[in-house]
Amino acid sequence: MTEQRENLYFSLIDQLLRCPNGQEPEVLEAKPELLDAGLIQTMLQVASGFAHNNNPDGAQFLIHVARELSKELGLYPDTSEKE
Repeated sequence: MTEQRENLYFSLIDQLLRCPNGQEPEVLEAKPELLDAGLIQTMLQVASGFAHNNNPDGAQFLIHVARELSKELGLYPDTSEKE
């Protein structure tokens, strides 16, 4: 991952954290070129930092968004569809 791409991920994460509740899908849809495993990995790293710096709400939010995005991208097993 290049530093430039990582900075784009951080910018998108910042936008997600600042957007009004419920507008996260629109924020993500505006940057389809950034929706990949690298973004999810970066979100989880930021969430870990939040958790260690006494920001459990921010950490929980990012983990939730990362999980939902992972499902959409087919990177996270959907446990609701058990055979």
